[in-house]
Amino acid sequence: MIIDFRSDTVTKPTPPMLEAMLKAKVGDDVFSEDPSINELETMAADMFGMEAALFCPSGTMTNQIAIKCHTQPGDEVICDESAHVYQYEGGGIAFNSGASVKLLHGDRGRITAQQIKEAINPDDPHRAHTSLVCLENTSNRGGGSCYDFNEIRKIKTVCDEHRIPLHLDGARLWNALVAKNETPKLYGETFDTISICLSKSLGCPVGSLLLGKKDLIKKARRVRKVFGGGMRQAGFLAAAGIYALQKNIERLSEDHAHAKQIAKTIAMKDFVKFVLPAETNIIIFELTDFISAPTLVAKLKEHNILGYAIAPNRVRLVVHLDISPEMTTRTIEIFSSL
Repeated sequence: MIIDFRSDTVTKPTPPMLEAMLKAKVGDDVFSEDPSINELETMAADMFGMEAALFCPSGTMTNQIAIKCHTQPGDEVICDESAHVYQYEGGGIAFNSGASVKLLHGDRGRITAQQIKEAINPDDPHRAHTSLVCLENTSNRGGGSCYDFNEIRKIKTVCDEHRIPLHLDGARLWNALVAKNETPKLYGETFDTISICLSKSLGCPVGSLLLGKKDLIKKARRVRKVFGGGMRQAGFLAAAGIYALQKNIERLSEDHAHAKQIAKTIAMKDFVKFVLPAETNIIIFELTDFISAPTLVAKLKEHNILGYAIAPNRVRLVVHLDISPEMTTRTIEIFSSL
């Protein structure tokens, strides 16, 4: 039995999800004629109380399309230094949009309204035009940390005062919604654009959605085509998304419970310096000087447990719907024995 904690992207579609995919009605999405994609986009937009949505192959694409729609070459984007849009999207902000980035040092990936206010450039021809603020909820490198929504409201106020749009990388927003008992509409009322992923927490094989106003999504559809993201009979993939939005959100609390159980055991080991608070489904822990992250990952692999070394001294484990209670128990046993 392989227990794969490398990411929540490693999940396989369940039999009911596969059945939904097989029965999907499809058309040509480039002509906006795929009924399953149209249904998914409408469903997602309605969940968040937003005007429209655009289905894309990946969260990187939805984030990069949003940034492209909100910026001009030479502009500047504000985000946390650990943000996915900066760390894990191949330099896409520079490559796709010709924009620079102002990085802020937040608390486990979460930046504050005051930090953002101080980071906005003055109206000076010598300085880049600050044209977008990006938040990430939950924060991947922050160990699945969640924003306090009161702080998000303060950030929105700062952005409105400076007429700067606010984008959310919500790849794991579903986890935050469940953990904080929040509603999608709360976010739809606050952000100008939201990227939500279907292939991480919700177990779909492929897919993310960009949400926003109709005019922006119309522009985003054109940018998607330019990026090579126009898909044809992708309704088979959209059907998985529809199933996931209907069936796989509430169960995320199980992943969070499993993550907390595993994190508690890891924190007791003498080779572990500390474990970041396991708020959702991600466990990140830092090791002492006696063992490196790659060495521990290799040791875990000997026991059929797959983890991910995100730094020379940090390991990440991500819990997902393919991690059963039995796998959680086995993982705890292995860590206890190390």
